[in-house]
Amino acid sequence: MTRILMVCLGNICRSPLAHGILESKLNSLDFYIDSAGTAAYHIGHQPDHRSIKIAKQNGIDISQQTARQFKIVDFDTFDYIYAMDSSNYNNIISLARNRHDIGKVKLFLEENPHINNKNVPDPYYGDFSDFEYVFDLIHSTSDLIAAKLL
Repeated sequence: MTRILMVCLGNICRSPLAHGILESKLNSLDFYIDSAGTAAYHIGHQPDHRSIKIAKQNGIDISQQTARQFKIVDFDTFDYIYAMDSSNYNNIISLARNRHDIGKVKLFLEENPHINNKNVPDPYYGDFSDFEYVFDLIHSTSDLIAAKLL
């Protein structure tokens, strides 16, 4: 089984969307998808209501996810660790124990050659249109990741 972790700051906006979207594209018998945040702000909370809403509008239910913080053991548990932006990438890399750990981590949008800015913008302080934009960005990149993995 291939194990994939999506990581953003608080694990309530971007990474839950990436978790749910990619999970909807891959067979659960062959792939396990999870998400986490580099900060402990929202541990145990549901995703942001706007993330839940945009996912639901697109046929994906992320309402049962709960936020958790990235842990060093995640390097052992997951084959791929996708950071939503360079700040979170750097936070993850700072916890790496060796080159093997570092080799598992990449920016999520590095998988999308059509996007120049490799940082998924954080929609938290924006309005619903920001969540729609982030959903579309993650959705199109998840299509590319799923195609590569299948």
